[in-house]
Amino acid sequence: MAAQIDTEDQYNISAAKYAATIHELGKAANDKKKSHLPNTNELFQSPFGNPGLGIALEYERMGNVPVSANLQTQADNYQVEFEHLGITLGTVIHNVNLRDQTTPDFIQFIRQTLLERKVIFFRNQHLDEDEQVEFGKRFGSLDAFPFGKPGLNPFILEISHGKNSPGTENSWHTDVTWMEKPSLGSIAQCTKVPPAGGDTLFSDSHACYLGLPDKLKQRISNLWGVNDYRRFIANKSIFTDELIESIKSEIPFGVNHPLVRTHPETKKNALYIHGGFLRHDSLYDERTNTPLEESESRAIVAALSTQHARPEYTCRFQWEEGSIAFWDNRAVQHYAASDYYPHRRVLRRVTVSGDRPFHDLTAT
Repeated sequence: MAAQIDTEDQYNISAAKYAATIHELGKAANDKKKSHLPNTNELFQSPFGNPGLGIALEYERMGNVPVSANLQTQADNYQVEFEHLGITLGTVIHNVNLRDQTTPDFIQFIRQTLLERKVIFFRNQHLDEDEQVEFGKRFGSLDAFPFGKPGLNPFILEISHGKNSPGTENSWHTDVTWMEKPSLGSIAQCTKVPPAGGDTLFSDSHACYLGLPDKLKQRISNLWGVNDYRRFIANKSIFTDELIESIKSEIPFGVNHPLVRTHPETKKNALYIHGGFLRHDSLYDERTNTPLEESESRAIVAALSTQHARPEYTCRFQWEEGSIAFWDNRAVQHYAASDYYPHRRVLRRVTVSGDRPFHDLTAT
């Protein structure tokens, strides 16, 4: 039996009446459209904006499947199992021993999975520093990191936080955009986990770009900005003027990168911005070398900086000791949740060398 509305409850009487009317009008409109199958852009139209559009368009471009049929066949042949954390990004590869499975064909399988899924994960690996470095070298040369705690191996960066050093990577970023050739990818292994918290989130930069309003995409298509490592040398108790000048003489301070980066292997465009390294007032039109007004430059950076944080674009990884994450810095941003103080979390990271970012205006 249908519930009855109190005859004196005028609001609910009106709400129920208009809900029925609008529903019938919507049905009639849909009946008229039956001969026209709406495309993804039409389905996701919303006066409030819809970040789901970017994910839907990226997934559509992937064939509406998490991995290609060829990659799934390879996984079956290797008897590994995929656990997908997000619809367009993030996959745990189970039943793998990275210490032993080092054939060129298997490394190519890992690389292809990274390209398709943007960030991949492994459990129960427990590689020592040299083994982790050797694993990284299978994907290219490595970059040392000048502003952090090195491991025993110079290509290892130890990221350790605890009671005396709360986490500071809790902002959306892609690694080392202050380099002329930022890294292809980062490979981090967890050696110490807190009792709870300490997850890392990843956001799909391709979907973020696809989800931007067309007008904004057009506005940023030729915009570049200047990135530098000023935040690392701000502590004057460590970085004397002499040390800063020495660093700047050997490591370029201030490099130009596009806001839209074309992936050199997949040929897909990605939103490419690091709010901590990018100078917010530095945007310019690369075609004419004309700087934007400072207010517009800052407004564009502010608008773009919120895009990766939308939950629709993200997946979340819970660390365990021995877990490894391998992310493509050309395709994702990441955010280390600093929600475990005063407990300790330790990661060891190696960084695979990359190339100079570019934007192919014919890419999508």
